[in-house]
This record gives sequence, C-alpha cells and structure tokens, in this order.
Amino acid sequence: MITPRPLFPGARVALVSPASPVPDSSRIEASLACLRALHLDPVLYPSCTASYGYLSGRDDLRAKDVMDAFLDDSVDGIFCIRGGYGVQRLLPLLDFEAIRSHPKWFAGYSDITALHIMLNQACGLVTYHTHMPSTEMYKGLDDYTDAYLRKALFGSLTGELPGSSPASCLVPGTAEGILTGGSLSLVSSSLGTPYEIDTKGKILFLEDVDEAPYRIDGMLNHLRLAGKFDDCAGILLGYFTDCAAKDPAKSLSLLEVFQDLILPCGKPTVYGYTCGHSLPSMSLPLGARARLSDSSLTIL
Repeated sequence: MITPRPLFPGARVALVSPASPVPDSSRIEASLACLRALHLDPVLYPSCTASYGYLSGRDDLRAKDVMDAFLDDSVDGIFCIRGGYGVQRLLPLLDFEAIRSHPKWFAGYSDITALHIMLNQACGLVTYHTHMPSTEMYKGLDDYTDAYLRKALFGSLTGELPGSSPASCLVPGTAEGILTGGSLSLVSSSLGTPYEIDTKGKILFLEDVDEAPYRIDGMLNHLRLAGKFDDCAGILLGYFTDCAAKDPAKSLSLLEVFQDLILPCGKPTVYGYTCGHSLPSMSLPLGARARLSDSSLTIL
C-alpha cells in the first residue's frame, strides 16, 4: 500500500464534490475558511458550485474534477466537500492507473466510501475517512474530532486510536489486516459489480445513518451471504446514527441484528466505535494495516 505524503502548513488542497451539491453558497465560503484555519491553501473545483438535480454536476464534470485534482502536481491533497449520492456513477469514468501513478492525500466519508474502496484496491492508496468541510467541519469540531483530523492531515495517525468513549466487544479476539469499508449502504451496493469490496484477510469497518434496523439487517445479510464476513479477519462497527426503529416494540434492536448476523461468523468484532455520521468522530486511515483487539483499534 502507498501511504501518501502528509499535508503541511501551506499545502494546496483541492476541494471537489463527487456526489451531491453543496446546499448553499455560504457553506462553500465557510468550507474554504475552515481549511484556511488549518493553514491549508484550498482550491475550489467546478463541481463544488455545480448542480444537476441531486448531483453536484453531471457525471463527466465530477469525474473530471477528481482526475484533474489527482493529476495536478501543484495539488498536495484532495478533500471531498460533502457526500450525499452519486459517487458510484463516476467509477467507470475514472482512470485508476493514472491515479495510482499520482498518489495523493485524499479524504471524505459517507458516499465517498465508493471512492475509498477503489482507491485502496485498484490504486493501492491509503485514504482517510474523515468529516468534510461543508458538513461538520465548517460548524466547528469538538476537541477529540479536531485532534484526530489534524493527525490524519499531518501524518501522525498511527498507534492506538482510542474512541472518545469505550466501545463494546461483540466477539472477543484479536485480528490484524488492512482496514477497509465505510458506509454500510455503499459497501453493500458494491457487491456484484466490478467495484466490489474485497474483505479477504481485512478488518471491515462499517457505519451508517438514517437506516431503519430492518434495512441494516438486509444490508448486513447481503454481506453475510456474499461471504464477506467469512473472508474478513475482523469487524469494526462504528456509529449507526439515527438508525433506531420508529416503533421499537415491532423491531429488532441493532444489537440483536448484530448478534443474529455477525456473531455466528466468529470473527473478532467491536461495536459502538467512535466513528461515523456523528460527533465526536475518529479519522481512520483506510488501506492501512491495523490490529483489532477486543475493544481497541491500533494502526500498525
């Protein structure tokens, strides 16, 4: 795996929008301001101000921005300004061989999971699962989230990555492997495509937002039936934000879903880890080698 060169004060950082449009122009200005406050030099790409229905511009524009940002040698890193929907539409338009020859610091989460998977697998590039400028960052981050974002930015996201509160152990044991995954809905929908996630020997990280327990059940069962839990070395479950049932009396709890579908696989599994669509949140180096042990995660 290629670990990209860390960013540094004054680094030139591309802001791209591979998924949904930024809701309003004030968030764009706020996004630029929060990156400048980190002593970075942001460069706004056309997709950040474009709109095509629920997409931030047509597919060719968004794909061009991603490629241009990677291939521009004056750009040191790439931040996705937000997630939403649409990244999977871009995958056939990207030149992963060209990206591989121009490795670069890259960050985002949520719908950006589809890019993380391919940048890790097709390009051998370590990427960063972090909050994004026009979602949480522009409003200001808590101390925990800010500290680990800075570690991801500036090259010290190694060693034990403790949650802001203790995680729980679903299946005890220790596992080592490449860290992969992200948003469960994107991981699940990759199955059966040329861009399918490979979990063999890896630690599979999953989180999501605004999904009812039966939907989480369906997506986890999809992964289970596809052999992804059998293949992986261990499982790290982060936040499942706003995923509680509207009527708990007529639903399984998320823990019951995890116990039914993940526990029988017998792979070391932690749930409730501090990462996902909520704050505080850890930044994770996807593609890096990691160790999962009971309730702790260590980047090796």
